[in-house]
Amino acid sequence: MIFFGDVVGRPGRSLLVDKASALRAEHEADFLVANGENAAAGAGITGKIANQLTSGGLDGITLGDHVWDQKAFAGEIGTLERVCRPANLAAACPGRRWLVLEKEGFRLGLFTVLGRTFLPPRDDPFAACDQVLEELKDLTDAVIVEIHAEATSEKIALGWHLDGRVAAVVGTHTHVPTADAEVRPGGTAYLTDIGMCGPYRSVLGREVRPVLDKYLDGMPRRFEVATEDVRLSAAVIDIDEKTGLAAGIRLLTERAGE
Repeated sequence: MIFFGDVVGRPGRSLLVDKASALRAEHEADFLVANGENAAAGAGITGKIANQLTSGGLDGITLGDHVWDQKAFAGEIGTLERVCRPANLAAACPGRRWLVLEKEGFRLGLFTVLGRTFLPPRDDPFAACDQVLEELKDLTDAVIVEIHAEATSEKIALGWHLDGRVAAVVGTHTHVPTADAEVRPGGTAYLTDIGMCGPYRSVLGREVRPVLDKYLDGMPRRFEVATEDVRLSAAVIDIDEKTGLAAGIRLLTERAGE
């Protein structure tokens, strides 16, 4: 399976739709999923964009701390069968807490938890993982867990907490791919951050000048999505169908025009 990092604005989603089918064939991937929380002009997602991404090749879409940035989305998410919001939001929040994707009888569970370090308070992501895995134990043959978090330490710790219990734990949110892809001793693939699908000549997907100027003078500015050096960043995860654990993980990068 291929897990794409945070999709940032029109540049990220256009390249993803353009490349999805070819990457599925090239890597013989049964499932393509992506974090879509920045897909709408860099802040949140809409039902229309979610449907464009699934029609364009994605099997599932996860979300993060920007899940409610688009005002109408809270009323749309319940109709989107292949989209799940973070599992450790308040129980009253709309939307699915997890997805089960199926192909040729193999059932892949997928869910996201938000970190709490340097982010607004949420329910405990460690306890939320334990709870969701209990819910999924009879419904899935393997599970992928995404941790959408700021702190590398929190991501790494969750990876160890789940080692041997899930096929993979992958991190998103910081938009910068890390070089620590590995299969942990218990058989769980791990990567601290997948990176983003979007413009890399930027500051985390936004035009450089306004972000830099805000650091220099502290004045508020509008941060438009950048447009140059558009890339896809993804984790390619090989799953042993017999054990539900990982056989390998590697970072994948694709540039527009290649």
